[in-house]
Amino acid sequence: MTTSTDTAMTWPRYDQPDDLAAIEATPLADRGLPATSYELLRRAAEQWPERTALTVLPDAASWRTPKNRTYAELLADVHQTANALHRLGIRRHDTVALLSTNCDELLTALLAAQLAGIVTPVNPALARDHVAELIRRSGARVIVTASPELDAEAFATSAALAEAGLVDHVLVLRPTAAETPAVLPTVENATVAYLADAVADCARDRFLGEPPAAADLASFFHTGGTTGAPKLAAHTHANEIADAWSIAANSLLDEHSVVFAALPLFHVNALVVTLLAPLFRGQQVVWAGPLGYRDIALYGEFWRIVEHYRIATMSGVPTVYAVLATVPVGEADISSMRGAVVGASALPEGVRTSFETATGITLLEGYGLTEATCASVRSFLDVRRPGSVGQRMPYQHIRIGDGLPPGEVGTIFISGPTVFPGYVEGRDENGYRISGQGKIVDGWLDTGDLGHLDEDGFLHLTGRAKDLIIRGGHNIDPRVIEDALLSHPAVTGAQAVGQPDQRAGEVPVAYVTVGNDMVSEADLLVWAAEHVGEKAAAPKAVRILDALPITAVGKPYKLPLRADATRRVLAEALVDLDDVEEIRADADSGTVTVTVTLRARAAEAEVARRLGDFAVPCRIVTLEGD
Repeated sequence: MTTSTDTAMTWPRYDQPDDLAAIEATPLADRGLPATSYELLRRAAEQWPERTALTVLPDAASWRTPKNRTYAELLADVHQTANALHRLGIRRHDTVALLSTNCDELLTALLAAQLAGIVTPVNPALARDHVAELIRRSGARVIVTASPELDAEAFATSAALAEAGLVDHVLVLRPTAAETPAVLPTVENATVAYLADAVADCARDRFLGEPPAAADLASFFHTGGTTGAPKLAAHTHANEIADAWSIAANSLLDEHSVVFAALPLFHVNALVVTLLAPLFRGQQVVWAGPLGYRDIALYGEFWRIVEHYRIATMSGVPTVYAVLATVPVGEADISSMRGAVVGASALPEGVRTSFETATGITLLEGYGLTEATCASVRSFLDVRRPGSVGQRMPYQHIRIGDGLPPGEVGTIFISGPTVFPGYVEGRDENGYRISGQGKIVDGWLDTGDLGHLDEDGFLHLTGRAKDLIIRGGHNIDPRVIEDALLSHPAVTGAQAVGQPDQRAGEVPVAYVTVGNDMVSEADLLVWAAEHVGEKAAAPKAVRILDALPITAVGKPYKLPLRADATRRVLAEALVDLDDVEEIRADADSGTVTVTVTLRARAAEAEVARRLGDFAVPCRIVTLEGD
């Protein structure tokens, strides 16, 4: 359905791969898009003032009693909060840090911080020293954080940052639909106040400061690096608007479609896909409670939530769909949901099959990275391309290597309006020091990922050139694990890799060498759990080797370790099958490939079913004479 404000110029047909050429026949600059996230919000509030913009669930059990806000109310709340930040000294090139689990007020704070200055959302689960480094690098002097009742650890970290002199103001968020607030503890070296109290006397009808422009910095999002603390990727308003428009231009959704959101707001997908993109169409977004997809109770209620709110689509990682596949739909009417978006890590074919069989909902893969704002590749409901993550999105371009022909594997490069300006390295009297750090050359972003394009331009991922471990869509820096193990007095060498996992895609495991026989693998596993700063990064296993693999020039070589980890976990998955003769994992080709040799052909179907739960390329061979 279209309206006078929902024109064909803004919303071209976009539900087939062949639509891309027609879309790009109109230059992006001629589409009349808002320049900034603030203009986008203001336009939405003018067009649909009484339409529900946000529906935020206090928690999974309270999905029938949410906090609702219209587009007009959301704009007024953002004005009010931005004015409070302006009064605290936030100007166009100043940063506001966010350290909180999701709640109703956090959505307002994020948009307000982009209006008053620049927003830096930070994962509260990061080690405290990493949080401190990100705050230091961003230059933030104001932090918006969870109250002790919402997230006690996040508040404690914020208080510690203030006591260390890193921030001057601590603004505190309350749980969604909370009642009487508790008295906040005092914090040395900083003012502490509930956000609701800090904004109470501020104007709601307009922003009193300087609004942003398209080229201005909008946000700093942290992303996994290869060493040390996460990197801070800078995004402009133009980056965010271009990517959000491409996502909103999906013809499967219209202004009446309802979106479900549960990813944490320190994840760029949560901002671009489930906050900014819906503003283009005036869509309602239903936000899960503070734990999001980590709330076990959510899964038991999920299909009733879909039925009640008539959810049309959602965005999640493979782990989410693996769990939902096991939850009976029952009598719930989920016909409103035609497709669900999956990304952030490889989708095991077994997860796809089990979810789609159980629900009738198609999983739509995509591909993107923080350095290209968010999404760069999408797939289509009615066009299946096995093994592909989809076609490039409008106005973005993809090449393989220096321009390799279809079918040839190489590094994936991306160009276009969503490519970030670079990483934030710090701030001085001249402003932010931002550098591409060699990842951007002549406008092309080196993704560090490997893949190939087919004859129709669909992208196929074949591996990662980088060593990041991706657990349930969350990037884990292996150096964090390695440094923790190397701090043990008996450990002389350590390398961490990803081991395939049925639910999380992969989980971290570590291989070490030791200087004496007095320490066991069990001892080192306990040590790692105690010394790795982030729980999700703690290895699931620590294995002692006589020597760690190295290349011919003496550099660490992790592929053999990935192969060993893969062989072990697949052997465990098939341990009770008598017809398995051998499981071999090879890394000679630059990626891990698995060959399972069987004695009898009758076992092939069961082996294929079990291996389908893992995102690992496997080949099944049956011995002759079975």
